[in-house]
Formats: sequence, structure tokens, C-alpha cells
Amino acid sequence: MKISIVGSGAVGLFYGALLQRSGHEVAYLMRSDLEVARRDGIRVVQADGEFRLRDASVFGETSEIGVCDLVVVALKATSNEALADLLPPLVGKGTRLLTLQNGLGNDRLLAELFPENKVFGGLCFVCLNRISPAVVENFMPGSISIGPREAGDAEEAQELVELFRAAGVKTRFEPNLQLVQWKKLVWNVPFNGLTVAAGGVCTDAIVESPELLEESKALMGEIIAGANALGFGFEQSFIDYQVKITIPMGAYRPSSMIDYVEGRPVEVEAIWGEPLRQAKALGVAMPKLELLYALLKRLCG
Repeated sequence: MKISIVGSGAVGLFYGALLQRSGHEVAYLMRSDLEVARRDGIRVVQADGEFRLRDASVFGETSEIGVCDLVVVALKATSNEALADLLPPLVGKGTRLLTLQNGLGNDRLLAELFPENKVFGGLCFVCLNRISPAVVENFMPGSISIGPREAGDAEEAQELVELFRAAGVKTRFEPNLQLVQWKKLVWNVPFNGLTVAAGGVCTDAIVESPELLEESKALMGEIIAGANALGFGFEQSFIDYQVKITIPMGAYRPSSMIDYVEGRPVEVEAIWGEPLRQAKALGVAMPKLELLYALLKRLCG
């Protein structure tokens, strides 16, 4: 399969490298890391060792890549306005599009841009950091949940699940993409948000502070209320599970915190603004999220 990775940050580098190592033809769209990757390849650092792909096919323009079987969008949602120009050279009849982006609304945008192509969403429950140009470190293997935007595309979503499984990724099929998007927000909203709002701290600072931990739980409760208003039936015990899986991460730097401290745009609308708007439209009050959203807009705007 010919696969293009659009957005070769931590997520794009990691999953692209695993797919390439499993035998697929992978092309990486890069900008800042392009020359380093051409010289040294792509390196993946994991707890049980590391590997380097010296023969990685890296490009600065999508026109150099051509039409692909699968386009994996791993750009930050703050760059979505560029997709209308970036993606057309990659997309032909039968090309499938998979977004691995955070937040809500990304699959809808792809469907609007390419109404004749099938669109899928993947939610990455994993700890990754790009630690230097073309080098990604995996702190926790985690998993991916993949689902179709349209229910009728479930069989092809299952094929993408098998694609990632064959590459060594723990992957689940999710028949309801919107459900799993809200499921990931239960972690992303508090931990990405509070690590920024607290001044650029790691996740251990949140779980070790009684006040910040209670705030994170309150935010999770609001997200669950919004999800349940959509009919998803999340249990309150899911909050305790999120805390449980965060503690072993240690001093983990969420992607939004890294973007904030390094002066890059933060995905404020996709992660905090859109779920707030959807919940308010259903009559769900979210005072904690409303305050955090206002604060993040001020800090990151």
C-alpha cells in the first residue's frame, strides 16, 4: 500500500515509521525536519529499544508524492486551513483518508473537501514526543481506535485496523467514531488544558496537586455529561480510570503544553471550543470548561 503521512510530528513520525517497517511504501510530508531526515533518516526511541529508517522517503511538497492509497493526516488541527491546498495531489479515486488529529470536526472537514472519498478517524491513546528533528520517543505504547465517519464504511475501517495491527500497534475498531472522539476528550480537555493553564507543567504536576487533580476530575465530569447528552452512556468510573493511567506517565509533556511553551499555535478550538459549543447546543452547562476555554484563548491567542 502506498501511504502518505501529512504532518510528520510525533504522531506522524511514529505511526508512519511503524507502517514503513511493516513493509508499506510510506511518504512523509515534512518541512522543518526535511534535511535532517534526508541525511539521517527517521529514528524511533522506545522503552524496549530503538530503530532507525535510513531509507525514509521524505518530501517538502505533496506534488512530489502523487496519488496514494491511504492519506494519514497527522497535522495539528491549527493547520487545517492548509489541507485544501496540501491534499489534492495525494487524493485520487479510491483514496482513503484517515485523520489522527485531536479534537472534534477534523473528519467533517475532510469529508467536505473530498465528498467522493471515504473518511475515517483514528484516536491515538499514546504518549509520544518529538525530541529532536526526525526523532520521536514513545513513552507509553498505548493504542489506536479507528472508526468510519459513515456507518456503511465499517468494513473498510476494519481493514485499516488490521493494517495498523500488522504494524505492531494495538488497534481497536470503533463503530461509532463520535463516541471515541468524546472518549479521548475526557483526557485531553483536562490534562492538555491544565498543563498549559498552570504555566507549562507536566502531567505529574496535575495529579500530584490535590487542587489541580480535583479540577481535572470536574472537567472530566463535564465532558462525560456532554457525551451522555449525545447518548453515549459514559460511566463516572471512567474518571478514575483516566487518573489511574496518567500517574505512570510521570513527567509527561502533552502536545498542547509543548506547543504552548515553544510558542506554536495550540488546538484551542478543536479540543476545547468545539465540544463546548456542541454541549451548549444540547443545553448542557459546562462552567469549568467555559472558563478554561476562555483562559486558553487568552493565553494562546
